[in-house]
Amino acid sequence: MNENPESISQLLARMESLLKRQELFSREIEALRGEIYRLKAAGELKKSSGQEENEIEKISNENLAGGNTFDYRARPVRTWDANPPQAAAKTSKPVKISMDLEKFIGENLINKIGILITVIGVSIGAKYSFEHDLISPMMRIVLGYFMGLSLLGIGLKLKNKYKNYSAVLVSGAMAILYFVTYAAYTIYQLMPQGLTFALMVIFTVFTVYAALNYNKQVIAHIGLAGAYAVPFLLSDDSGHVIILFSYMSIINVGILVISFIKYWKPVFYSSFLITWLIYYSWFNLSYQTNQHFEIALSFLTVFFLIFYISFLAYKLRKNEKFGNEDILLLLTNSFLFYGIGYSILNNPETGKQLTGLFTVCNAVIHFIVSVVIYRKKLADRNLYHLILGLGLVFITLAIPVQLDGNWVTLLWAGEAAILFWIGRTRSEPVYEILSYGLIFLAFVSILQDWGSGPYLKQPLGEIVPLFNINFLTSLLVLASFGFISFLNQKIQRPAAVNIQKEILKISAYAIPAIFLFTLYYSFRMEIASYFQHLFADSSVEITAEGKRFPEIYTNSDLLQFKSIWINIYSMLFLALLSLVNIRKLRNQQLGFINLGLNVLAILVFLIADLYLFSELRETYLDQTLASYYPRGFIYIGIRYLSMAFVAGLFLTTSRYIRQEFLKTDLKIYFDLLLYISIVWIASSELIHWMDMADSSQSYKLGLSILWGVCALLLISLGIWKKKKHLRIAAIALFAVTLLKLFFYDISYLDTISKTIVFVSLGILLLIISFLYNKYRHLISEEVNIPGE
Repeated sequence: MNENPESISQLLARMESLLKRQELFSREIEALRGEIYRLKAAGELKKSSGQEENEIEKISNENLAGGNTFDYRARPVRTWDANPPQAAAKTSKPVKISMDLEKFIGENLINKIGILITVIGVSIGAKYSFEHDLISPMMRIVLGYFMGLSLLGIGLKLKNKYKNYSAVLVSGAMAILYFVTYAAYTIYQLMPQGLTFALMVIFTVFTVYAALNYNKQVIAHIGLAGAYAVPFLLSDDSGHVIILFSYMSIINVGILVISFIKYWKPVFYSSFLITWLIYYSWFNLSYQTNQHFEIALSFLTVFFLIFYISFLAYKLRKNEKFGNEDILLLLTNSFLFYGIGYSILNNPETGKQLTGLFTVCNAVIHFIVSVVIYRKKLADRNLYHLILGLGLVFITLAIPVQLDGNWVTLLWAGEAAILFWIGRTRSEPVYEILSYGLIFLAFVSILQDWGSGPYLKQPLGEIVPLFNINFLTSLLVLASFGFISFLNQKIQRPAAVNIQKEILKISAYAIPAIFLFTLYYSFRMEIASYFQHLFADSSVEITAEGKRFPEIYTNSDLLQFKSIWINIYSMLFLALLSLVNIRKLRNQQLGFINLGLNVLAILVFLIADLYLFSELRETYLDQTLASYYPRGFIYIGIRYLSMAFVAGLFLTTSRYIRQEFLKTDLKIYFDLLLYISIVWIASSELIHWMDMADSSQSYKLGLSILWGVCALLLISLGIWKKKKHLRIAAIALFAVTLLKLFFYDISYLDTISKTIVFVSLGILLLIISFLYNKYRHLISEEVNIPGE
């Protein structure tokens, strides 16, 4: 039996009370639902029906939470909710569109067009009266003020009942008052300067107050930004640029005030665009250094600061994150200021020596703002990084503006290393991205240093190889690039660092590529510069017998030595790079690039260097101008020194192709390159020694026999090593030899020579055939595995 009947009765009573209250809530919710759909059918509700349904359901569920099973939706539908929500939405849609369009045209568009036409009409009428002198200047001003103040009074009178319409009238009235005041001072000189600017300030303050009080951008648009039209509608070409820019500054201060409070972006954008367009047009068309230098620079600074502060005002006040349009606006404002300011100062008569200081001042402004934002924590880190980045950009620009030559390169390279270090170690992607631009600038700058060769005009005695300004600059830049490459390899980007994938891919290849190119070219330039100095210093004047004036001669062989030594250095560099990658880095991409460069260096040796050796040999044999330029053993020995480096490059390439990290079989291609090079070099040696021996026998005969012997050796090697590609290459070589014999050699050889070459090649062919027959079982059983 129940021991507490009184307690149970109380609980049942409370439950009944709650159920009644729940039913009352459900009725109120249904009533609200019906009213909402009625308002929606009348076109007063802007949200979509789906969102409303979700919100109402959410509120209903929150009120019905608690586990009760009562469902108000199961109750009969009231007469005021006869149409289901879906039907109401469908039937109300065309009514909504029609009513919204009509409302927009009747209440918003027509009044704005009307006030615009009114202002234009007043302007045209005023201009007509000015041109035809219909009324006195004083009466024109009085009527203008009367029109503006009347319109203002009507607008203020209608504010309570017709706020939107009143706002349009007030804005038009303020535009007219601006017009009249500007005309009274500029055209008719009816007002002193102090009174004019006092009125302008009053109008601006009132317009700002009205815009904020009405909370309508249209007042700011028509009353402030629209006032920019005054100087052009009433201009008489008097050239009062100070008045024009002072007038614009007052208007822009009003924009600044609004920015602190409202930050209506359309108003700000229109003022920004119109101001810089007017200023830039005047600067291009009317600026004269001797008249406008101080004026142009002063108002340029004023406009820049107004818009800079306006931009920061709302961002710092509302802590709003900036988007792409904000970045574009800030950059445009900063670079317009700098670009025009630099053009003003970059004049020998005014301040060319101040361009570097001006650039640094730009950087200081951004640095100060960034420090204030950082210390006071006034905005998000992205805005801080953007402004700090601007400061770094202008510091970077100040380097070439104030300095020149090697200092520019050094400072850019050092700055790039510091920014990359901060960005990578502190996980700050902004600094890393900025460093990429500086790396590129430093790289381009050092290329210019190498290309200009400012010290080439100095005598060789004044230049110490490896201890001159250009090479030391290259080493310091190289150290910066090496430091960046080391960080790029050793310190991985944290997952939280957000850098675009495209930038990551480019930097992964570009940074080591720039480092290696700088490393290679730094020493290459020293070799080239050394021989270029020798060539310049080799100039002599020789007066030939029977001539009155001397002729100037130079030792052109030095240029050939330069090319040969550069290729020797290139082969050494590539061989060392190959060993580093094989033993330490083991990078596949670098491996393929390295192999391609190795092949290129070998081809340069075969095509260019062997030809240069022949030219040096001719000079050595002829001893041309030997009394002025010694023609020693180096003219002959340089070819064998080069061959030693070619052999070393082949050895490292051979090791390369056997590395597993390449994951590609390149043995066949290596064999073909190796044996083609051997035949090529052997042919060059044959010609070389026949010339050295002053042989009267044509080397055409010797080359044909040599190629036949090489073909025989290749076939023998192909059978022995079971390399089909070598045998095919040998047959191809023999075919070329026979074609050469029949279509070229035979026309130049005498009978004995023909006999020798035909017999020799015939014997070689018989030997080749014999080898094929003798070892046919090996050839037929050969398993052709790629690479073997």
